[in-house]
Amino acid sequence: MKIAYQITNARLVESDNFGETVWIDLLSPTREEEINLEKILGIGLPTREDMEEIEISSRLYEQDGAIYMTVQLPSATEENSSQMGPVTFVIVANRLVTIRYHDPSPFRTFPIRASRTAIVGENGETVFLAFLEVVVDRLADIIERAGRTVTSISRDIFQGADQKNKRHQNYRAFLEVIGRNGDLISDIQDSLMTLDRAIGYFAQHIVRREGTESQRGRIKTLTRDLHSIGDHASFLATKITLLLDATLGMLSIEQNGIIKIFSVAAVVFLPPTLVASIYGMNFKFIPEFDWRFGYPFAIGLMILSALLPYWLFKRKRWL
Repeated sequence: MKIAYQITNARLVESDNFGETVWIDLLSPTREEEINLEKILGIGLPTREDMEEIEISSRLYEQDGAIYMTVQLPSATEENSSQMGPVTFVIVANRLVTIRYHDPSPFRTFPIRASRTAIVGENGETVFLAFLEVVVDRLADIIERAGRTVTSISRDIFQGADQKNKRHQNYRAFLEVIGRNGDLISDIQDSLMTLDRAIGYFAQHIVRREGTESQRGRIKTLTRDLHSIGDHASFLATKITLLLDATLGMLSIEQNGIIKIFSVAAVVFLPPTLVASIYGMNFKFIPEFDWRFGYPFAIGLMILSALLPYWLFKRKRWL
């Protein structure tokens, strides 16, 4: 699918006039769409396999007067698992071309915002910078939401209402939430790294052609924002590691408590079992066999042998 935009009265609007377009967005393009656009622009467009290359030289390069920058962006971050995918930005002949095979949120929110807010400049580079600002804002929102989730989990783990509630906490659910947020933050860190490289590469292009002061200022602001979000993401990654260790520790303590109960029960009932085993032997000449109080004596002995270990455990504070 191809969507083209132009700038009219400093607003971004959809357009069918190719001569006035400043941004062409390709979502899961067919090979026919790619070939037609390559003929119009006079450049080659990267295939999906090219976009998934991990080498920097395959993600950031200049060819036939066009600048190619591929970054990783997340989508579906509100669902149980985010989807990461490459997005390629191509700046050629004052136009921006984006190629993608998934649907990150900024591709829906940016056109709406740009249709209501004035855009300074009327070329693809301006749209590229404005789009990256929306991407950075989106990543910051994701990190803040993940931070609130992590804080909530931390409060539930370490500040339960009472010990009884702590014993009934669902640590498996905690581990699932921690794991999902850990994966999400890892994806965001990957996205931030690729964005930082792309902005740095674009900044070199701006320096070579002596870009405007406004462009250089926006690039500096984007770089600072990326580093700030990266620091926050690193902090949350460390906190998630702490919560993972703490949750596993709490789970281990709970399991140890259960095992302790069984161990105490075994120790308490072992002496009565021994007494019952002795008096349950089928021998005729047992001293208490014909004794009138033999049965109550045996029962009392079993109860006493059970209470003595329990009393000892309580005195030693093992319970």
